[in-house]
Amino acid sequence: MDPSIFKAYDIRGLYQEQLDEQGAWKIGHATAQFLRSMVHGYNRGLANAQSICVGQDMRTHSPSLTNALIEGMNTAGANVIDIGMIDTPQMYFAINHLGTCGGVQVTASHNSAPYNGFKISGQEAKPIGADTGLKDIKHIATALLHTLGSPDGAVERCDLSHEYKKHVLKFLEGKHRPLKMVIDASNGMAGKMVPIIFDDLDDVELIGLNLEHDGTFKHDPNPLVEANLKELKKTVKKRKADFGFCFDGDADRLMMVDEKGQTVSCDIMTALMVPYFLGTNPGSTIVYDLRSSHVVQEEILKYGGTPRRERVGHSFMKKTLHDSHACFGGELSGHFYYRDNYFADSGMITLVHMLNILGATDTPASKLVAPLQRFCASGEINFEVEEKAAMMKELEHQFSQGRVDDLDGVTVQFKDWWFNVRPSNTEPLLRLNVEAKSPEMLEEKLDELKALLGEPVDH
Repeated sequence: MDPSIFKAYDIRGLYQEQLDEQGAWKIGHATAQFLRSMVHGYNRGLANAQSICVGQDMRTHSPSLTNALIEGMNTAGANVIDIGMIDTPQMYFAINHLGTCGGVQVTASHNSAPYNGFKISGQEAKPIGADTGLKDIKHIATALLHTLGSPDGAVERCDLSHEYKKHVLKFLEGKHRPLKMVIDASNGMAGKMVPIIFDDLDDVELIGLNLEHDGTFKHDPNPLVEANLKELKKTVKKRKADFGFCFDGDADRLMMVDEKGQTVSCDIMTALMVPYFLGTNPGSTIVYDLRSSHVVQEEILKYGGTPRRERVGHSFMKKTLHDSHACFGGELSGHFYYRDNYFADSGMITLVHMLNILGATDTPASKLVAPLQRFCASGEINFEVEEKAAMMKELEHQFSQGRVDDLDGVTVQFKDWWFNVRPSNTEPLLRLNVEAKSPEMLEEKLDELKALLGEPVDH
C-alpha cells in the first residue's frame, strides 16, 4: 500500500500498483477503529451506531476491494451493512437513513479505469478528510503489520434503491412542460441510477448515452473536460433536446449543456438556481467556492440572500453549509450541496432541481443563462512552480494595489477583474482562475500573470 494514496479528501490510487486487497483490508480495519471511536454521547442512540455502510462503484476491481475492506472492518469488530453497487450520494443517504456511525464508498470517482479508492464519511455523512480523521486512519492502516484475525463483526446486505428513489423524487415539483433531456452517464453509476429514478417520470423523455456500467469507459468519466462532452452536445442538437447533463464516474457531479449544445459552467448553474432557492428560503445563505464567477454573488444579493464565499473542497463546503444553515451551495467542480439532503451533495437531486427550473418556463435554457454570462472566465489553468509559497507572495506583492485575501491560496480583486491562485496539495502546481469584464481585458491580465507564472501545463 503506497502511503501517497491518502489525499486531502479521500483515498485514491492505481489498482495493484498503489492499492490492492491487502491495503483495502488495512484501510477497512483502520476506518472501523476510527469511526467506532467517534461514537459517543447522544450518537449512541443511532439505530446502527456500531455499524458501517459500505458501497461500491462499477469498476472491475471494486468487488474484490470491497470484500477485503469489509473483512478488515469485521476483524476490527464492526458490523457492516453492504448496500451494493451505488452512486456516492446514495452513501450519504444510507448513513442517515440507517443511522450508522459512517460509511465507505469504494470508488475512484472521475479517474480512468485503472484507478480505485475510498471515500469515507462519518456520522450524518460528514466528510472524513485529512483534517477530520483521514490522517488518523492513514496512521493506523500503515502501522498494521498483517491482515490476519478472526472476523467478529456481521455483514448485512441491504438494497436501498426504492427508499433512495423516493428521497430524490420528493424534491420534484408538480406539473411542468414536457421536456426532452439527454443524460451521458459516462459508463458510470449514473447508468444504473438515472433509469431507476427517472425512467417513469411523466412529461420527461429521457435519452441515455453510455449507460452501460461494466467498468470500461467510452470517454474518461470526467465531465469537466470539454472533450468528454462531445457526444452529449452532438446528441442534444441532433435529437432537439431541451438540455443535457453529463455525470462523472460515481455520479456525485454533473455538467450541463443547453439546447444549442453549449456548455453551461457550474458556477452559472449555481447562479441560475439562486432565485429558485431564495424564493422558498428568503434571506437564506448560499455558499459558493471562491473560483466561482462574481455573477453568483451578484445574483444572491439581487434576490435578498446572504452570499458566503468558501474554500475549494467538499469538506469545507459541507461544514460551511451546516454551520450557516445555508439552503444550498454550488462548487465550480460540479458538486451541488443541499440543506435538505443532510447538507451533502447530490448529482441526482441537482438533476431534479434543474428539471423544476427548466420545466417551469417555455424559455430555452440558452436564453435563461445568457444574462448570467456577463463576465469572461479563463477556466482553471495549471502552472508548474517548485516554490509555490514564494510565487504566491510575489503575486501578492505585484498586485498589492488590489484587494488581497488568503482564504484559499491568494485572491486579488479589482473593479473590473480578479484572480485566484491556489497550490496543488500533491504536485508542484499552482492553479489559476481569472475573470474579467471583457475578453480583451481577460487576455491582457492573463498575459501579465503568465509573465510571472510561466507557460501553462496540461494537468
